[in-house]
Amino acid sequence: MTPVDYEFLRKLLKERSGLDLSPDKQYLVESRLVPLARRIGLSGITELVQKMKAGSADPLTAEVVEAMTTNETFFFRDKIPFDHLREAMLPALLQARASRRSLRIWCAASSTGQEPYSIAMCLKELGATLAGWRIEIIATDLSQGVLEKSKAGLFSQFEVQRGLPIQFLVKHFTQVGELWQLNADIRAMVQHRQLNLLQDFGHLGMFDVIFCRNVLIYFDQDTKAGIFERLAKVIDADGFMVLGAAESVVGISDAFKPYPEKRGLYRPNGTRTAKPGVAAAMAQPVKAVALASR
Repeated sequence: MTPVDYEFLRKLLKERSGLDLSPDKQYLVESRLVPLARRIGLSGITELVQKMKAGSADPLTAEVVEAMTTNETFFFRDKIPFDHLREAMLPALLQARASRRSLRIWCAASSTGQEPYSIAMCLKELGATLAGWRIEIIATDLSQGVLEKSKAGLFSQFEVQRGLPIQFLVKHFTQVGELWQLNADIRAMVQHRQLNLLQDFGHLGMFDVIFCRNVLIYFDQDTKAGIFERLAKVIDADGFMVLGAAESVVGISDAFKPYPEKRGLYRPNGTRTAKPGVAAAMAQPVKAVALASR
């Protein structure tokens, strides 16, 4: 791969996906795009770039972007965010939303579905506590391929062994040959939509909780700041945002503020007026929700 080819790919990936590749990441591009080039009958990256520059190559460009996207995920990844869900988010929101009895949760960059399905299983464990509530979990990702896998809810033995409590495997999965499939009731709790975080996402509506974990680390500071500002516009004033362990809003945006003593958990920074009754609920201490089988 020539320096010119690499610069072309760096610019394209930044524009299409937000991926900000440093000059020393040429090896990463080669490791992911050489197999793609050979699979479609090209000699290598130079010929791949030439084909893309020739025009009328949008499907090919989409394949290149998808090949460069990192889709590492597993059930109950890092555990702490799901503790926060049980101990802070759900108690506060169940109290604040008692009159309307609905919750909307967005998993941005949801990959193959382990995160939204982990959330779905947590909510399922609440049983009668959520009886009569309208629950929406929206899972979005740039890659249509990983969304299709997520919709199917089929996971290998290796995938279900990564972070999934054995009692959840027994309760919420059915073995299908060498794979494990999530039961239909859990799959039905998650809606899937293709979405690029660089583009407008106001059409998704407002959310009570946004999980945006382990994706912003690939963006530069200006791109992160823009995404935070737009996230703040689609989260309720008393909602919650969850970032990855290596991510923070500090020094990037003042649209969110850290939640006290809960690493990775944030709330909108008071830029909108809280709904009647919500401010009082936010100010009161809350008790942790007891989730069975944890």
